[in-house]
Amino acid sequence: MPEPMRRLAVVGGLGVFPAVRLALPSRRLLAFLAVSGPEAPRSLVAERLWADIPETQARANLRRAIWQSPPGWLVADGDGLRLDAQVDLPNLRHSARTAIDGAPLTMDEIEQLSLDLLPGWHEEWVLPSQEAFHLLRVQALETACVTMTGQGRHALATQAGTAALAADPLRESAALALIRAHLGEGNRHAAAVRFQAFARTLEVELGVEPDPRLARAINDAVTVRAI
Repeated sequence: MPEPMRRLAVVGGLGVFPAVRLALPSRRLLAFLAVSGPEAPRSLVAERLWADIPETQARANLRRAIWQSPPGWLVADGDGLRLDAQVDLPNLRHSARTAIDGAPLTMDEIEQLSLDLLPGWHEEWVLPSQEAFHLLRVQALETACVTMTGQGRHALATQAGTAALAADPLRESAALALIRAHLGEGNRHAAAVRFQAFARTLEVELGVEPDPRLARAINDAVTVRAI
């Protein structure tokens, strides 16, 4: 019987398939290689994962993490380590970049790009990757919203726009894209509600009014009343 394909998810949280019990050191090691690898020199892995302790102790911790990892997930090649599993992050980065270039997104891609990279992880090595992926996915969702509105695919456009604004509630360009998607769908009430909710958020958080383009987009289609 063939061995099941090993898969590691890092978007939305760490997921290991097929499910195996992981000690904390091996969880950190697999996650690091999934985000920064899949290959890396042992010296770099030890330095990044245990940056606050002496090198000899860091290398000892790395050996322990390798020993505790489930069989087959890691391949040692001299001083290098390689993760032998499919990882979700490269495919989602590719989907996001193609969306930024003007491709539409599927509902499944929108749902996956609605999630952050390893949420709840606050280690120094992962923070830059988290910030970069967050920005990438917001840009992709917003651009896809605009693209699909132009294609008349309003249901998916509003899903993408809603996800973009949920990820960055103060992003005016995402609010504008979502409002235009609602208007394209003929949902003037939804557009007005979204405008007023966004205006309240800006007032509370920043003490400013929305970009005039937002009000113009609404006023071109509907008279905004207190809702």
